[in-house]
Amino acid sequence: MYLDHAATTPISAPALAALTSVITRSGNPSSLHGSGRRARATVEAARETIAAAAGAHPTEVIFTSGGTEADNLAVKGLFWSRRDAEPARTRILVSSVEHAAVQDTVEWLEKHEGAEAVWLPVHADGTLDLAALEKELADGGADSVALLSCMWANNEVGTIQPIAEVVALAGRHGIPVHSDAVQAFGSIPVDFRESGLAAMSISGHKIGGPVGVGALLLGRAVKLTPVQHGGGQERTVRSGTLDTAGIAAFAAAAADVTGNLAAESARIAGLRDDVIAAVRRLVPEAVLRGADPAVNPAGRLPGNAHFTFPGCEGDSLLFLLDMAGIESSTGSACTAGVPRPSHVLLAMGLDEDTARGAQRFSLGHTSTPEDVDAFAAALPDAHARAKTAGMAAHVSSIETASTFR
Repeated sequence: MYLDHAATTPISAPALAALTSVITRSGNPSSLHGSGRRARATVEAARETIAAAAGAHPTEVIFTSGGTEADNLAVKGLFWSRRDAEPARTRILVSSVEHAAVQDTVEWLEKHEGAEAVWLPVHADGTLDLAALEKELADGGADSVALLSCMWANNEVGTIQPIAEVVALAGRHGIPVHSDAVQAFGSIPVDFRESGLAAMSISGHKIGGPVGVGALLLGRAVKLTPVQHGGGQERTVRSGTLDTAGIAAFAAAAADVTGNLAAESARIAGLRDDVIAAVRRLVPEAVLRGADPAVNPAGRLPGNAHFTFPGCEGDSLLFLLDMAGIESSTGSACTAGVPRPSHVLLAMGLDEDTARGAQRFSLGHTSTPEDVDAFAAALPDAHARAKTAGMAAHVSSIETASTFR
């Protein structure tokens, strides 16, 4: 029973059909002969499809290898471009709960490029503290800010950020905003044009497309310094031969997921609420992290249920559930196996021991009520055994992980 859709969701039927149809064809989309022109036509049709799904103009779709590359391209490219134009702009405002693809990129720019990171605080539910942002812009000197990066929805606790308010505050000072929308796109309505964002990252494998393809949506007037150089593809912003088959499958997945978004999101949210109810019934001491959908239905991704289990090591619970046929996660798959508590939960005010008891259950297009029933049947025993083991030292967690690999 797969409850880790936030890491990767299974490929959808339309995406698989597009992938298998296109992957057998020859042709580089930059070539001028017939095969190349056919590949180019496939890419451009996909570009239009993804643009329509994300509320963008086709020229604003820059294909990448995924969300991580899109984040790197946006943050580094905006920083370099803005700093080169105005050397005083060395500060990067960034939420303290960003995905590692943004967090590590900002830290790299600090170490190697003279950037100064300003980590913006969040409230206990993981939403950005808008008052703190407004104060930073007023007191810290907006003239020294190169960009602001704030994810649309958090990958661990599922909290949806107030992007419209963030963009409005930054816009008063002419500061471009980038948003990692990898978790949001395909789960909730996302419109790049209406958002006012300068750049937005999305990824194929989170919406039923294949792994290895994504896009950066980049405003037509936004200047971005390339991270990699070569053939000048994708508005010269992202050089490299395009993955025609992957792009076609990404577009098919995007059209499929956004074509029935309201109904499918409601269905998945119902299953999420069943998961939350099951955990609260079976393990009353567990604490839901992120926005509570019973209080704020629009504040949480429809497929995300994240809990901390007091006195329980998250890795132990994960492996015990896995042995019972339930696949979940302790947080971001990009930091799985790293023996440290989630920076997201720490930023939300949790102590390290509490944060280490985290478990994320995420649902998607293949999820069914039977998955929830199987999860509910497996949870009590898995939790009891994990709690008996107690909060092991992180070294023991690594040894346990190695045993189960």
